[in-house]
Order: sequence, then C-alpha cells, then structure tokens
Amino acid sequence: MGELREPLNECSLPAALESMGERWAFLILRAAFNGLQHFEEFQSELGIARNILANRLARFVEHGIMERRSLPEDRRKIAYCLTDKGYALLPTMVALRQWGERWETGCPAFPVLVDARDYRPVQQVAVLSHDGRVLGKHDLHWALPGDVRDDDTDVAGGVPEAAE
Repeated sequence: MGELREPLNECSLPAALESMGERWAFLILRAAFNGLQHFEEFQSELGIARNILANRLARFVEHGIMERRSLPEDRRKIAYCLTDKGYALLPTMVALRQWGERWETGCPAFPVLVDARDYRPVQQVAVLSHDGRVLGKHDLHWALPGDVRDDDTDVAGGVPEAAE
C-alpha cells in the first residue's frame, strides 16, 4: 500500500477494538441487529455467562453503541437498543460475516442476508474509491493529510506531486 506507512500509534483501530472488546461483543451486536433487546434474551440466545453479558452491555452503553431504555409498560424492565453509532457498525458486521463465509467456513451463511425490498442477496462489502470503483490491495496508498485531494481535477499518473 505504498511507501508511506500508517503511524500505528495514531491508528483508530485500537480505539475501536477497545469499545468492541472481543468475540462476545460481536455476537451480542449480531443479536441486537437481529432484534434482541433484553438481557434475558441475549443470555438465553447466546448462552453467555451473566457477568460477561452485563460487562459487555455496560461497555456498549459507555461507548455510546447501545443505550439503556426503561420500557414504558414496566419501568423495571430494561431494553438495550442500538444507537446510530451502533447501527453504523452494520457494514463491519456484514464484512466480517462475508469474510468468515469465504475464508473460514467455505460456505454461505444461513440464513442469507438479503435486501428487504427485492429479497436479493447483498453484495460483497468492498473498499470503494471516491467515484465508486471497487479497490483492491494494489489500488490503495497511505497519504499525508496535506496530500489528500478533495477536488475533481485529474492528476497525471494518479498520484499528487507532493506524494511522489
């Protein structure tokens, strides 16, 4: 991905992983994307220990990925709901699922994730260019903020002069 390397100590990935945690975090999110909201539902569906579930849900609330809501019909009952920040993890979850299908299980997951409008399978998650082209590993390059272009003028050779 080019000669310039991403400064690993300035990467946002560790911060993302800190809020996600580990395996159980992704399984809890998957359950939330599938409509589960209550502690007992998560615990029963996932078979996760209560203390681990409580810890992960608290972490999601602390990081703004989920929010705790008291139910109007029974203020003692709590629902854990995905926030906009939580819903923004959907492409990540779909990408991980697709990666697992391709590289780990070797077969399509069941059930199949489809577009609710026409029930056709969703496309593979991909890295896209600013104009919508699918990019591969040889199409990517790290750039310093001052070298990033934000206009539509063509650059000879595809690389800004300052980055050569």
